[in-house]
Amino acid sequence: MNYQDTSIACFVKEMRKKFNLTQVDLADKSGVGLRFIRDLEQGKQTLRLDKVNQVLSLFGRQVGAVEK
Repeated sequence: MNYQDTSIACFVKEMRKKFNLTQVDLADKSGVGLRFIRDLEQGKQTLRLDKVNQVLSLFGRQVGAVEK
């Protein structure tokens, strides 16, 4: 697992908890499956970016190019 995967995973998990959402709630609100939320929070390296952005958009964020 690389640093970027971990930071996105941690961000999503922290924001979900901050807004008192379960993984099921987050999946429903973002329009993705529960399995996807679990994979995302565990830092799975092969996830569809469009779905990652669906989840991040709930928190006013999106995936973007960053410096290494």
